[in-house]
Amino acid sequence: MHLNRKINTFRAWRAFIFICLSSLPALGQSTAMLRGTVTLGENGQPVHNVLITILQLKRTVNTDNSGKYEFQGLPPGRYDVVAHLDRVPDIVRTVDLKSGDEATVDFQIALSGVREEVTVTATGTEQAVSSSIQSVDVLGSVELAKKSPVSLGEALDGELGVAKRSFGPGTARPVIRGFDGDRVLVLQDGNRVGGLGFESGDHAEPVDVLTVEKVEIVKGPATLLYGSNAIGGVVNTISGHDSPHKGFNGYVTGLGSTNSRQGGGSVGLEFGTDKWLVWGNAGGQRSGDYDTPIGEVQNSFSREGSAAAGFGYFPKKAFFSFNYNFNKRRYGIPVDPAEIDPEIVELNPRRHSIEFRGGFRETGTFINAGTFSLQYNNYRHAEIESLTGETGTAFKNNTFLYQGIFDQRKTGRLSGRFGFWGMHRDFSATGEEALAPPATQNAFAVFGLETLDYERVSLQFGGRLENNRYNPEPTVTRGILPDRSFTGFSGAAGIRVGTWKGGSFVANYTHSYRAPALEELYNFGPHPGNLAFEIGNPDLQRELGNGIDFGIRHSSNRVRFEANGFYYHIKDFIFLAPTGDVEENLTVAEYDQGATRYVGTEARLDTALHPLVWLNLGLDYVNAELTSDGTPLPRIPPLRGRVGLELRYKGLLLNPEVVMANHQERIFPTETPTAGYTVFNLSGSYLLARGHAAHVISFNFFNIGDRLYRNHLSFIKEFAPEMGRGLRVTYTLRFF
Repeated sequence: MHLNRKINTFRAWRAFIFICLSSLPALGQSTAMLRGTVTLGENGQPVHNVLITILQLKRTVNTDNSGKYEFQGLPPGRYDVVAHLDRVPDIVRTVDLKSGDEATVDFQIALSGVREEVTVTATGTEQAVSSSIQSVDVLGSVELAKKSPVSLGEALDGELGVAKRSFGPGTARPVIRGFDGDRVLVLQDGNRVGGLGFESGDHAEPVDVLTVEKVEIVKGPATLLYGSNAIGGVVNTISGHDSPHKGFNGYVTGLGSTNSRQGGGSVGLEFGTDKWLVWGNAGGQRSGDYDTPIGEVQNSFSREGSAAAGFGYFPKKAFFSFNYNFNKRRYGIPVDPAEIDPEIVELNPRRHSIEFRGGFRETGTFINAGTFSLQYNNYRHAEIESLTGETGTAFKNNTFLYQGIFDQRKTGRLSGRFGFWGMHRDFSATGEEALAPPATQNAFAVFGLETLDYERVSLQFGGRLENNRYNPEPTVTRGILPDRSFTGFSGAAGIRVGTWKGGSFVANYTHSYRAPALEELYNFGPHPGNLAFEIGNPDLQRELGNGIDFGIRHSSNRVRFEANGFYYHIKDFIFLAPTGDVEENLTVAEYDQGATRYVGTEARLDTALHPLVWLNLGLDYVNAELTSDGTPLPRIPPLRGRVGLELRYKGLLLNPEVVMANHQERIFPTETPTAGYTVFNLSGSYLLARGHAAHVISFNFFNIGDRLYRNHLSFIKEFAPEMGRGLRVTYTLRFF
C-alpha cells in the first residue's frame, strides 16, 4: 500500500516536472521585442532623448545618442506606440506583436502636418485620439506659434466645432458647439486656472498659449473627470514637464505681425537627469490697435507677460513636482467711434499659481497608481479709466483646489480610474460694477470612469457626484442674500466599435448636471461686459442635461476622417432674458430658466491626393433654441466650412485655405444678424535641421483679400469687425 502510494506520488511529480520543462520553450516565446530608430525631418539625423511610450502598458524608454530604443519582454497584443519630444507633435504608430516577435517601428519627427495625436484629457490617461470614445482635438506648439495669438480664443478659433467669443482681441474665449461662459471649462494641466473669463465677455483667460506644449479640446459634456460646469466641453492647456530625460531641451521663439504692430517672443529650457527634471520659461508680447478694412479699432491693444518655473523628481515607482506660474496682462476695451465722449477702459488681470503634484505607480495591487495635486490660484484684475488712471471696479478671485485620481490594475478586460476633487473659492469685487456680493464657494466631488476593452469593441461608463455651496456676505444695498447648496449626479456611457481597418463608430450618452454660477444667482447692476443691466435670481435651480453624440472615424496613412452629430436637451437652462426696459443705456435682463435643445454636426476630411499633397476639408454647424417657443439662443455660431491644401517639399510646408461662413439670422431678441463671408489665408513653415537643433520659420498671411467681415459671437461686432489683411512671421529654434 505504502509502496504503491510512493510510486503514484513519484509518477505525479514526474508528470508535473515534464509539463513544466515542456512548457519552457513556449514560455520563452510568450514575450516579444520592439525596437526602432527616431530621426528628424528630411535629413534623417538621429534624435536622442525622445520618449517612446507603449500607451496600453505605460512603459517608457528614451532613445540613445544614435536615436535607437528597445523594449524587451512585451506580452503579445495590439499596442499604440508614441514618440514624444518636448514641443514637437507626438507621433503614434500601431503595432501587433505576436509571441516571439522582434518587431521594428521607426519614427520620423516632423514639426507639422496631418498626423495621429495623443490626448490625456478625454479619460485622464494617455491614449491615441483615434482610440478615444469622446471627440477630441489637439493643437501643438507649432500650430499655436504659427497663429501667434494674443488670447486663448484666437488660438482655437476655426478648429472643428470651436468658435471665439470676444470683446476685442485680448478677451477672446473659446465657444464649443455653441456653449459659452460657465459651460466651457478652461484648464491648465488638468486644473482650473482660477480666472474670471467665464463670467463676463470682457474678461480674458490668464493663459499664455505661446509657452504651453499643446492644447487639447474635448467636445461635448466632460463632466465626469472635471466638474459640472464642463457641460459644454473642456479646453486643457498642457505644459509638459512630466517625464525625466538626460541633458537639455529648449526653445526660443520670436514673432511679429504687420497688422496691429504685434511683436513678442518666448523662451523655455528643461534640464534633466535619470530621475530629476528642472524647467523654466518666460514670454511676452504686445500689439497695438488692429486694422480693419474700414479703419483702426480704437483701444484694441494688448500687452502680456508670463513666467513659469518648476522641478520634479521621478523615480521608478513614485514622483513629485512643484510648479509656479505667473501671468500678467493689460488690454483695452474697444471704443465705439460713434459714441460721444466715450469712456476709455483698460483691464489689467494678473495671476499667480502654485501647484504641487505627487503620486505612485506600479504597485502591483488593485490600486496600481495614484496622482495627487494641490493648487492655489491668486487672481486679481481692475477696470481702469485710461485718461485718469482711476480704478472703476476691482475683482479678486482666489481658489484652492485639491484632487486625487487612482488607476485600477487592469483585471481581464476591465480598467478604470476613480477619485475625488475639491475647491474652495473666495470671490469679491469693489467699485461701480461690483455686481455680485463677496462670497465663498465650496465644492466637492467623487467620480469614477471604467472601460471594458474587447478585440473590436470598447465600452466606457462612469459617474460623478458633486456638491456646490455658495455663501454670500450681506451687503448694504441688498441686505442678506440666501445661501445656496446644489448636489447633482452626472453619468455617461459610451461605445467604440471597430468597423474596418482604421475605422470605428462611436456613440455616447450623457446625463449632466450644472449648478448655477455665482453671477447667475447674485448679480445686480450694470454690466457693460455683457451689454446688459443684469438681475440675478437666487432661486435658480440646477441645470439637467441629457444628450447623445455619435460619430464615424477613419485613420490611416492616406486618409483621416471624422464626422460627428450631437443632440442635447437641457432642462432649466439658465439664460439672460431681456425685460424690454432700459437702465443706464443698457438692456435690463433677468436670469431666467427654460428648456433648450442643441443639435449640430461637424465633419473633417484630410486625404492625400499625392504623397506630397493633402486636401483638408472641414464643416461645422450648431442650432440651439428654447423649446417652449423656438426662440434662438444668443451668440450661436453660423454654418462654417473650410477648404484647404497641405503642400510639402522637403522641409517646406504650405497651407492655402478658404474659410466660409453662412449668414446668421437665427438670433436672440437682443441680437443683430450677421452677414456671411469668405476669407482667404495662406500659412506655411520651413524646417531646417542641424544636428541637435531645428530652425523653424513660420508665416501666416491672413485675410489676403482684406475682406470686411464680422464675428457673430463678438459683443461689439457692430463697430469692431475682424482683422483686415496682415502677415505674421514666427521664428523658432528648438534644441534637444
